[in-house]
Amino acid sequence: MDRTAQDRSGGGAPVSRDRGLAAYRPLPGVPDELVSADGTLRPLWRPLISQLQRLDDEELARALGRADQYLRDSGVFYRQYGAGQSVERPWPLAHFPVLIDEGDWARLSAALIQRADLLEALMADLYGPNRMVAQGHLPPALITQNPEWLRPMVGVPPRSGHYLHFVAFELGRGPDGGWWVLADRTQAPSGAGYALENRVATSRAFSDVFEGQNIHRLAGFFRDFRDTLLAMRADRDANVAILTPGPLNETYYEQAWLARYLGFALVQGEDLAVENGQLMLRTVSGLRPLDVLWRRLDAGFADPLELDPASRIGTPGMVSALRQGGVTMVNSLGSGVLETRALMAFLPTLAPHLVGAPLAMPNIATWWCGSAAERAAVLADPARMVLSPALGTGLPYDRQGETELAADLPRDDLARRLETGGAALVAQEAVTLSTTPALLDGRIAPRPMSLRVFLARTATGWQVMQGGFARIGAAADPMALAMQRGGAAADLWIVSGQDVPAISMVARPSGPYRRLAPGALPSRAADNLFWLGRYVERVEGVVRLLRARNVRLAESGRAAAPLLAALDPIAESYGVDPQEGIPQGLIDTLAAAISSAGQIRDRFSPDGWSALADLDKTARRMAHRVAPGDDAARALSALLRKLAGFSGLVNENMYRFLGWRFLTIGRQHERAMAMTGLLAALADEAAPHGALDLCVELGDSVLTHRRRFTMGTRRETVIDLLALDPMNPRSIRHQLDGMMAQVQMLPGAADHGQLSDLGRAMLRCQAEVATETPETLTTEALETLRSRIAQLSDLVTGAYLR
Repeated sequence: MDRTAQDRSGGGAPVSRDRGLAAYRPLPGVPDELVSADGTLRPLWRPLISQLQRLDDEELARALGRADQYLRDSGVFYRQYGAGQSVERPWPLAHFPVLIDEGDWARLSAALIQRADLLEALMADLYGPNRMVAQGHLPPALITQNPEWLRPMVGVPPRSGHYLHFVAFELGRGPDGGWWVLADRTQAPSGAGYALENRVATSRAFSDVFEGQNIHRLAGFFRDFRDTLLAMRADRDANVAILTPGPLNETYYEQAWLARYLGFALVQGEDLAVENGQLMLRTVSGLRPLDVLWRRLDAGFADPLELDPASRIGTPGMVSALRQGGVTMVNSLGSGVLETRALMAFLPTLAPHLVGAPLAMPNIATWWCGSAAERAAVLADPARMVLSPALGTGLPYDRQGETELAADLPRDDLARRLETGGAALVAQEAVTLSTTPALLDGRIAPRPMSLRVFLARTATGWQVMQGGFARIGAAADPMALAMQRGGAAADLWIVSGQDVPAISMVARPSGPYRRLAPGALPSRAADNLFWLGRYVERVEGVVRLLRARNVRLAESGRAAAPLLAALDPIAESYGVDPQEGIPQGLIDTLAAAISSAGQIRDRFSPDGWSALADLDKTARRMAHRVAPGDDAARALSALLRKLAGFSGLVNENMYRFLGWRFLTIGRQHERAMAMTGLLAALADEAAPHGALDLCVELGDSVLTHRRRFTMGTRRETVIDLLALDPMNPRSIRHQLDGMMAQVQMLPGAADHGQLSDLGRAMLRCQAEVATETPETLTTEALETLRSRIAQLSDLVTGAYLR
């Protein structure tokens, strides 16, 4: 009997060892990528199929597990929307790659380069002389009534000389075996970063085949585009950034990943300002010029002054900056008009006028229903027509509720609808896409496929990524291709008959070496780093407090009631119910840390993010099964160890520049606040017996106290160790010394020897603690000190984080 393993791409279905072609059945009349029309295996696929057949079930499970583990460790996700909420979903990798021969890819690439030139020329015409409308090649209503045609951008030439710099095309292979363009992506194409993540994951699953075949690499595409964007700066020291809608966008992970991979800043609209026609980046060092902006934000949201006034994620004055040549935008605002479905009906006619040749790759057949002839064509053959909004921008089948089969409507109703609302409708051919093999339900099986192919403008012209992003259907119905509706993603291998060079992201040498200054730190990023430090330290303090409480509850029971009564108000001040094993308030504080870290994914190492996410997952899992007492104490100790792991990763690996300084200031500020509050409550004369020992335990200084003092805890020894000792990393003095050292390194901390408001307040706090003694640092003095330390947070915010 065959052994079974879990199919990582098929929802946990067992994988059969019978993976030969005997069980593979292409759909009748549908081209298949794996086998030819006569049922024979295409030579391109033989190495991959041979390896698959050599693996037993356990080996295959391990191979697929390597890919899944990489995606989990890297935190790859996409955001899924539905039922009024959004959730992060694991990346749905279809482990089998799609294979295309290098020669076929070269022909396909040439056709796509022509199409990119056509769209560039059309964009230049629509926002310039508008000859295509004036000469009758385009209906005026299709442009003037299109919300993606932005009137404020008319007559605004791009500073770079080009409207389009990064485009993508959705492709499908039709029943005749030829490729069609299903959709144009010119607004803010997504998926390029996911394509590279697919590559890494898939190559780990099938490393032997990947290394043994001549598969074109992807890094050169990203390297050349990065170098092109850097070369577009008018000022060599100006910034290049990626503009994101924010963490709630469905592809935010990819945007953060690309920023980290390319070495660019990831910014939101609130990070930017326009000053004297120049786009500026708000940083902790003040406004800094931003010369090139790769936009992943829909154009209408970019400027609430001249575009959508309801936008809360744009930058007032952005259009003005473009008008005055104060920034290069990739792609230009208004490029979304090129994604209009109905435009595809006119591209075959426009191509000879704009690029001097017919389209090298056809569109999916498209009819704009605004003319009598087009309406007649739809009525003549409704069985193969899909109706969609004319000004829509999606694929004809990927947006639920926007498309319907013309054949589903009674003929009289269809005729009436076309007559009264034809200008608002477009009909496209109901496509039957080619299939590709996927590991599903225990066997390789054919599934519908489409490709997303990326083109970037470089110094030598358009460059096509030697690979791409494939979408694989979970069933024969092409409606299942969209990942929001159950589809999967696959890598695309372009296979050569010759050796391909190993390419990396390392820049080509150009002149003598010079150490570049670290990138500017946006104020919003600094704010999130500061609060990440505070929240993580707060979580640690609450965990220590709850652990101490539960240890005493387990060991002493009711006898510990006076101590518990002293501890509980401290826990409650953090919004934590101390009666719970793992309180919801602790989970909420950890969620706040996750939220702050999520805002700066581009500045966070994958290991650091994984450690924080694992901590959150563990705490949530424990919350449902941990009882107060010994059980909770053990669980909280486990959380404390995970917190130490996260802190170690951050402190050991983070570059010691401004970002690390704000993170450190946040942690030290929170620790100083917490220790001051603990001492005020537990070192007070009215505190119950055992409170001083408890305070030393919460300060993680039990061993230090034993070594430093030859007596038991007294108020003087506890105050000296936890408040005044500069060598104790838990003391108030140590935190204030550390904060002062970091504040002195911040921009504007001192101007010609004169301290800033923050610097003066910091120095006063530091000097006050340095000159105190255990006798003078009374409970009242501690409470006053805590209030002054709290004010430091407001001063940090006012000086750097607004």
